[in-house]
Amino acid sequence: MRPGIKPFGLLVISAVILLACSPGEPQQQFIEKKVARIVRSYGSDSEFIDPKGQTLEKRFNVPAGYERVAALPHSYAAYLRQLPLKPHGSKVLLYDGREKSKRGVYDAVVEMDIGKKDLQQCADAVMRLRAEHLWAEKQYDKIHFNFTNGFRVDYTEWMQGKRVAIKGNKTWWKQSAQPSNTYSDFRAYMELIFTYAGTLSLSRELKSVPLSDLRAGDVFIQGGSPGHALLVTDVAIDPKTGKKIFLLAQSYMPAQETQILKNPMDAELSPWYSTDFGEVLDSPEWKFTSDMLMRFEE
Repeated sequence: MRPGIKPFGLLVISAVILLACSPGEPQQQFIEKKVARIVRSYGSDSEFIDPKGQTLEKRFNVPAGYERVAALPHSYAAYLRQLPLKPHGSKVLLYDGREKSKRGVYDAVVEMDIGKKDLQQCADAVMRLRAEHLWAEKQYDKIHFNFTNGFRVDYTEWMQGKRVAIKGNKTWWKQSAQPSNTYSDFRAYMELIFTYAGTLSLSRELKSVPLSDLRAGDVFIQGGSPGHALLVTDVAIDPKTGKKIFLLAQSYMPAQETQILKNPMDAELSPWYSTDFGEVLDSPEWKFTSDMLMRFEE
């Protein structure tokens, strides 16, 4: 436990978070049927997968007639395309080293250390990737997330040696460390965020965007308990029709490596998804409605 953080504060602020990615009974029934269907549908790799590709962009080819949407150098979209992937065929590992038990869910695993604690779950993976990009670009002032109680935690405050003190549901900054900005400091900050934030708090931070404006870095999110979040990691477009397709990534509960998802709705297009999915987006372990697309405000 870091200085200034009281154990009982966790009970008050993060009670909702503990079940952040945990499915309810109707959702669980949906999941079990969906996973069974996926396993039956996928006997071989998608034609859009290049097993030799070591990054998201190199691993996943776009279908004929589509072009990846242009991404500016150093942009978040460019960063996501360069996400390093574990060797093709790698299994998703949980925080404790066990393999993810559900089959037919993903086509690739992001090469990123998630630590040894049950912390980096669904919304956490979304926040982690955004923060990793901003930290690498030295845009420290843009790294901030809210606790479930609404308290905003800016990384620039953390860099100054301030730490969060908690008493009951009251939260404030307290000077208790030397100013520093090492990568280990950044990871400690993110662990704090993972502990006290989740789908509920993240959904309140994001702004809704229309599906027609979908971009890499957007998030499909259902806030609450249970809740879930998926990250749009890449977008391609048919220049003749304007039709968009996209890739999705997730973590889940318990904490596990981030994975690039299969598309259970369209085996021929998988792992790409089309924005023409109608009112409901079916992902391998959750379903969302079209109005659940959201974006970080700059």
